[in-house]
Formats: sequence, structure tokens, C-alpha cells
Amino acid sequence: MQNRFVLAIISAAIAAVAVISHAEAPGRAVYVGSYTWTLNTPGFGGYSGLEITADGREFITVSDGGYLVTGVLERDRNTTEITSVQDFSQVELLDTKGKQLLGVWDDGEGLAVAKSGAIFISFEGEHRVWRYDEAGGNAARIGQHPDFKEMQNNSSLEVLAIDANGDLFTLPERSGVVTRPFPVYRFKDGKWDQPFSIPRISPYLPVGGDFGPDGKFYLLERHLNGIFGFQTRVRRFDISDPTSGEILLESSTGRHDNLEGIAVWRDSTGDIRLTMISDDNYRAFQRTEFVEYRIPE
Repeated sequence: MQNRFVLAIISAAIAAVAVISHAEAPGRAVYVGSYTWTLNTPGFGGYSGLEITADGREFITVSDGGYLVTGVLERDRNTTEITSVQDFSQVELLDTKGKQLLGVWDDGEGLAVAKSGAIFISFEGEHRVWRYDEAGGNAARIGQHPDFKEMQNNSSLEVLAIDANGDLFTLPERSGVVTRPFPVYRFKDGKWDQPFSIPRISPYLPVGGDFGPDGKFYLLERHLNGIFGFQTRVRRFDISDPTSGEILLESSTGRHDNLEGIAVWRDSTGDIRLTMISDDNYRAFQRTEFVEYRIPE
């Protein structure tokens, strides 16, 4: 992800857009808050996939640099906004032979955690999904769908999510043609299939996904609006009818950084909570931030 946006982001930084709209985004989502996370630790940043425990505190994320990171989100007792990140820990991602992953061919993007604790990571360099039975352990191959090898470089398996049945779902960042829906692939009973597609509504592209406690699929999408920054959209689908997605959130340009990971959970009020994390591409003029919205139920 590091090279794709360099020129546009540098231009945005130099231009230093004076006024960024903070008007409430259309859709049902209500903004909760943002927390900019900084840490002077080698390897920090470049985060994409995100998973959070049911209470909204413990999280796990994966970085472009080949690390699996865990931590705890401390929250304000009254507003429930994130106030700090504690208990930071990172371990190197290893390949199937126990060697550290390095280079663009090992760009981890999507993340999903099974009930058993097994960790699944999708990669968009060499298009694949690997399983880790424990953090810091060796990767295990789970096979590939034939379509994976034909996907576009640096634009493949960004999204990874696991449903209540333990079935794994992934889709590419690009479908190949603007008018072509995004194919959704499922790993079920030890094999891949392609049960359905999701409508592509330009100019947004998928970058993250999760199944919520309501059983619905939440798709995080991103659009880079030239020198002005990023826009974020979240759509929600009932996978029994994936053609009728509901737009929950569509942010104004520059409202948030490069949000790429999403975790969906239910807060203490009963509302669905969307927690997202940004990929700063390891650039000083971007930021790593957690952003949260709630969906009033």
C-alpha cells in the first residue's frame, strides 16, 4: 500500500488544505470520536485489518511491515471514547518455514480471528490467505481459489471476515472493470467457492470487512479524492440478499485518514459500534488513528 498513494498524499500535505469539513456524514452512523495513536517503536504503523473483543477493549491488527499487533483500548467512563492504547505488543509474522515475512509480496491486509483463536490473514502481494494457530507461530496454507492468481497486483485480497459459522469470506480491492461487481470468495468445509458478488458503486474500493453481532456483513470502503485526502464509506449487507446493501456512513473528504481496518461490536447501550483503524503508509504527514461510529438500533 505504500507506493500507491505517495504522490497524491505528498501533494495533499504540501497543499495543507486549510479547512476540512466536519459536517456529519450522511447515513445512519453517528460519530463517536477519534483517537490519534503515536508510539516511538520500530515497525509501528501501516495497520490494516482489525479485530476487537466483544467488550470493545482488546484489539488485534496486522501491519504492512509484517507484524501482528495487540493492545487494549482505554475508554472514557462517560463518553466511551478511546483515550489511550495500553499493553502494546507486536510479533513478527512468519512464513510456513518460520522465516520472517519481508517485502511487497508479504503485504498483510485482511484479518479474521476464529472462535478457536486461529488467526487468518489475507495478503495482496502474493494473493493468498494463511492461517496462524497462534501469534508468533508459523503460517499454514489453506489452499487458494483459482481466481486469486489472476488478480491485480497490489489490489487483491484486502478484505477478510469470518461469520458465526466459522466460514471465511474475502474479496479483492478491485474487480477489474468499473461496472463489474466485487466477487466474494468463501472458504467453507476446507475449500473455496464464490457464492455471490457485491455491487460496485464507484468511486469507492473495498479495504476492510467484518461480520457484526447482528450477523450482517459490514464493508469498509475508501476513496482517495486527489490532493484533498480520503473519503470513507461503510455499507451493510444481509448476505442472503447481498444486492441490497445499506449505506451507513459516507464521510466528507479529509474527515479521516486512510481507514483500512474495521471491527464491529455491540456497546453497552445496545448500539452497533464501528471501530476503524487507519494505515499511515509509514508517512510522517499521515496518522494512525482509531475512529468510531455507532449505529442507533
